[in-house]
This record gives sequence, structure tokens and C-alpha cells, in this order.
Amino acid sequence: MATDLPATKPVHSMPFVRLELAVLGVQEDGLQVLLGKRTEAPYAGRWALPGGVLRIDLDANLEAGCQRVAQERLGCALPHLVQVGAVGARQRDPRAPWALSVVYRCLVPTERVSAAPGKRLEALKWVPADEAAADKTLAFDHSALIGQAVKATRAEIQTLVFPPELLPAQFTLAELQAASEAVLGRRLDKSSFRRRVDEAGCVQPIEGAVRTGAFRPAQLFELTATSTGGSPA
Repeated sequence: MATDLPATKPVHSMPFVRLELAVLGVQEDGLQVLLGKRTEAPYAGRWALPGGVLRIDLDANLEAGCQRVAQERLGCALPHLVQVGAVGARQRDPRAPWALSVVYRCLVPTERVSAAPGKRLEALKWVPADEAAADKTLAFDHSALIGQAVKATRAEIQTLVFPPELLPAQFTLAELQAASEAVLGRRLDKSSFRRRVDEAGCVQPIEGAVRTGAFRPAQLFELTATSTGGSPA
């Protein structure tokens, strides 16, 4: 038989919940990550991932929260956000006895991110991702979070998963290989890469579309709906 339970005071304290944004960018010289210089304590003046507190009064879900934080901190929306995971523990953040961070990442060419420092940030800069992942002077445990985001992103590219924003709508196989090499941080064998791409069916040629220039015309391709496959090297 159902009984009315007496009203009791909640016994479970809630953790301090933040959203952290690992914005990874592709340049010719390799994979970069966007860092912001904090203006407020804790860690004022230190570099960190852009992030903010989850607001249950404003955020319909985690993804909406990420886009709100991106607008507040960077002044722009972020495409194709993917959750890296959640990290929680005591003494992660001096503002709370127990703090949880939900980390999201995206991968875009750096020139396509029109970010400007916003709320609680005085500056932004692109830093080599591997360098940032090893930099223990970053605020909080953000060097470790960057390392996780980089590892997950490289695993995707390694299995030929290509975010739509990584390349223009039409691209050559040489451009696809160059972008993959920039993310992975190593050279790929051309023949092996193209064989794997063909076997995976992750791209398809655009009929009648070629790029002309000083060299022979190059066929243009586009991503297919399923861009997964084998190892690119």
C-alpha cells in the first residue's frame, strides 16, 4: 500500500557543473587548440579552455548550454560539437568542494572561427594542441582535458571520420590527406591513404567537377553520409 512520505530536507549536495569547450583548429603546421586568458579568480591571468557554468534556468540541454557558453566567451557559434566525456572529483575547482566538467570538442580550420574574447576572458590564442596538453601551467586540469580531446579527435580521423567543417564542400584527395596529416601530426603514405579512403566509401567524386591550375586537373570529391572506414595509413 502506498503511503505518504514525510517531507525531508534533501541530503545530497549538488556538484558544481561546468561546460568546457575544446575548440580544435587545423593549420598547415598541425593541430591547434583555442585558449582563453582568464580575468577572474580562480587562476586569473592564466590560460584555459573557454568554459562556463551549466545554467538550469537557461540551458535546455548540454548542447544548448555549450552554444550559450560559446556565444558568451567567444562571440560565435561552434559547429558539430561532440562530447568528449565528463570529469568530476574533489578539489578540481577551489570554488566548490566537488566539481564536474562536461567536455565538448569540435574540429574546424582556424580561419573559419571568428572568435573574439568575451565574458571573463581578456584574450584568445591558438596554441599547438600537443603543447597545450603538456602545459601544466594551464588553469584547473585543462591540460589533461585537452589531451583527451586531442586523442578522441585523432582516433576519429584515424578511422576516416571527417567532420563536415574540416573541409570545404568540395575538395581534392590531396586536400583531404593534408588535413588528415595536420590533425594526426604525421605524414601519410599517399597510395595507402587513397586505397583506404576508397575502401571506406567515405567520399564520393562529384560528377563533372574538377579543379584546374598549374598542374593537371584534379577530381573534386564530397563527404558521404557515412564517413567511417579503416586506418588511413
